[in-house]
Amino acid sequence: MRGWWREVAGLVLPVSCGGCGRPRTALCPSCEDELTGSGPRRVRPSPEPAGLPVVYAAAPYEGGVRALLLAHKERGALPLAGPLGSALAGAVTAAAGGLGATGGRSLLLVPVPSSRRSVRARGHDPTRRAALVAAGRLRRTGRAARLLPVLRQRRAVADQSGLGARERLANLAGALEVTTGGGRLLGEAVRAGGRVVLVDDLMTTGASLAEAARAVTAALAAQAAGEGMRAGESEGMAEASGADAVHRPFMFPGLADAPKGGAAEGLFERPAAAVIASSPSSFEINRNSPGSCIVAGGER
Repeated sequence: MRGWWREVAGLVLPVSCGGCGRPRTALCPSCEDELTGSGPRRVRPSPEPAGLPVVYAAAPYEGGVRALLLAHKERGALPLAGPLGSALAGAVTAAAGGLGATGGRSLLLVPVPSSRRSVRARGHDPTRRAALVAAGRLRRTGRAARLLPVLRQRRAVADQSGLGARERLANLAGALEVTTGGGRLLGEAVRAGGRVVLVDDLMTTGASLAEAARAVTAALAAQAAGEGMRAGESEGMAEASGADAVHRPFMFPGLADAPKGGAAEGLFERPAAAVIASSPSSFEINRNSPGSCIVAGGER
């Protein structure tokens, strides 16, 4: 019946694949395989910006995947939020699992915000829309997940297109902040054992994710310092962290808001990050680096 209704809808309101233009389908099997067929993998840009979290991507940003993201973002192909959000959910699961956030730990999806100017021009926030779908997909698989859109731009930034890696870092330095009240929400969720996963639709240089990680970490440190909390004071965090030192909470190096030995040190973990797509070179760099890359369902 579903296929029949799609055929009827295609006659009345013609649609085509957002990836390759194949008629009468919003997403053809070939483009769907490009999006999710290889499974999420860890990606690293080169050069890798300081403070960049561990990042997992569902697919390389090329071919049909590139066309799908552009159709959703720039041309308002809103039905594509479903498959794109599903791909993002897989990357979120891999990112959390790659750093030990498995089992019953709640996932806190924090989207990298688009500028207000971009949202007005497009009529929607594509990353937030895909993240909302991803959180729903995760919950339907039995994984506790929440969307926490607590980041915002605190100042205007230049258009990133055409900027190099260093220029993007300079353009975004200090550009994001956690909303009023957002730090408290994050702090409560993290103390309850939640795992912050930053989410975006695309990673190129990693500048946006590095800045988002800085803003989230600073907000959590400020919350901890303001409440006079000490490392290990929260039983929920101690249990969630486990005995393995690799997965224990730690602070970003050089974080001014929480100097080493301060009240906030050790209270929370570094965020992970997940994106729908990343530049093909970031996959190649990771494949050529020593060691294996943990992905959902095994190693690659």
